[in-house]
Amino acid sequence: MKRILLAFLMLPLWVFAANGVHDAMRGPAQLNETTNPPPLLNPDNSDVRRQRNYAMQPPVIPHKVEGYQIDKNANRCMMCHARTRTQESQAPMISVTHFMDRQGNFLAELSPRRYFCMQCHVPQANVNPLIENRFIDADAILNQPPAAAPARKK
Repeated sequence: MKRILLAFLMLPLWVFAANGVHDAMRGPAQLNETTNPPPLLNPDNSDVRRQRNYAMQPPVIPHKVEGYQIDKNANRCMMCHARTRTQESQAPMISVTHFMDRQGNFLAELSPRRYFCMQCHVPQANVNPLIENRFIDADAILNQPPAAAPARKK
């Protein structure tokens, strides 16, 4: 019974693949074809801090990070962004939230769960978007004039 249900649920995917329908990211390639990825572009290296689009958004990385070692033995980001290094590097210090454990206790060192920076923080590159972005930040929504109330039936 479970196999029949699973086959029924997978049917739209098989139809989608069989018809050669594609999306903006894959292009016209069939789902069972391997394609070559697009070439990597030069990341933004302006060192200009970008405005965040929503509350609690992790800041993006405004510089190149190629060759940075971030593994269990070393974290290259901390050479500039650690509390003790920001005076000489002029880099922003990592947030105090990075020193908290899961229970909300503050630690003397960087929390192990916040150690791998590029899980949340990402470098940027000037590229055309693959799909249209219709994101509207909260400030833009709050600053819109109120919509006219719908007419009431009599």
